[in-house]
Amino acid sequence: MSRLRQAGQHTIDATSVPRPATTRLRRLAARPTSMIFLVLVLVIVLFSVLSPAEFATTDNARNIALDAAVLLVLAVGSTFVIITAGIDLSVGSVLVFSGVVSAKAMGAMGGDGWGTALVGLVVAVVSGAAWGAFNGVLVARAKIPSFVVTLGTLGAALGLAYIMTDGLDVRTVPDALVEVGVGRLAGVPWLVLIAVAVAIVFGVLLAQTRFGRHTYAIGANAQAAERATINVKSHLITVYVLAGALAGLAGYLALARFGTTTIAGHATDNLQVITAVVIGGTSLFGGIGTILGTCIGVLIPAVLQNGFVIMGLVPYWQQVAVGAVLIIAVLVDQLRRARASG
Repeated sequence: MSRLRQAGQHTIDATSVPRPATTRLRRLAARPTSMIFLVLVLVIVLFSVLSPAEFATTDNARNIALDAAVLLVLAVGSTFVIITAGIDLSVGSVLVFSGVVSAKAMGAMGGDGWGTALVGLVVAVVSGAAWGAFNGVLVARAKIPSFVVTLGTLGAALGLAYIMTDGLDVRTVPDALVEVGVGRLAGVPWLVLIAVAVAIVFGVLLAQTRFGRHTYAIGANAQAAERATINVKSHLITVYVLAGALAGLAGYLALARFGTTTIAGHATDNLQVITAVVIGGTSLFGGIGTILGTCIGVLIPAVLQNGFVIMGLVPYWQQVAVGAVLIIAVLVDQLRRARASG
């Protein structure tokens, strides 16, 4: 009799277990990244149907990718910071400062060749990393909230940029760097290829290495991470250095694209970056996020802005739409966290 019951139990279990393919599809559909990607696809399809001749073209896709490239480099660094449950409001100002210092260094060096351009790259990345180290030390060792620290460095970096330039853009950019800004490889702009390479490298770093696992652990529970022998202070400093260095690289890429420092053109970069990262599924409470999601999150505002311009709509509606998506993304994150804790 017991054997029959066991056999019956096995039969019930076998019929009640979903098929492997169905299970994988359900898990995929439940992932925040998949949901955000679906939103991106729907937005692209909508604009393609409403304005196929202007929106659904190769040239327009290239323009969207180019608009998102510099922002993506900034957002990759901010993803690491936000996963640790921190925030970096200074990335836009660090971008401007690094671009100014880089342009000044290249102008002082003279020449239009690759040697001058490479010096400018090193200066931009190092200056950005220095700001990141400053942020990281104050956050990790002085225990000052990241919001306060980076709000302060937001003003300091931008103020120093204005002091060094008297508020005037620096236009001494080597021809070699301008060629990077306008050049293409197989029809794809170099700036887009560089941004994609940055996303791939740091996506692997976050998802496949001990450094990435420690980043998630600190964001999920910093005290537990310390008990697990993770050097939380050192790791946090490194994360902010990484974000600063990428902000410096973004400043260099902005120089390449525009051929000038565009000091006044990055006032909202920090908010755009945080919005893109959160829309991409990274939790403001830490411990959750992917670089792939950030890539998608960067593209959604870029596609919306491009589509609204093509359709002749007031561009301010793009801010309304992105704000709505941001609120929905945070709400979904809250519900997910409540379900997990319950």
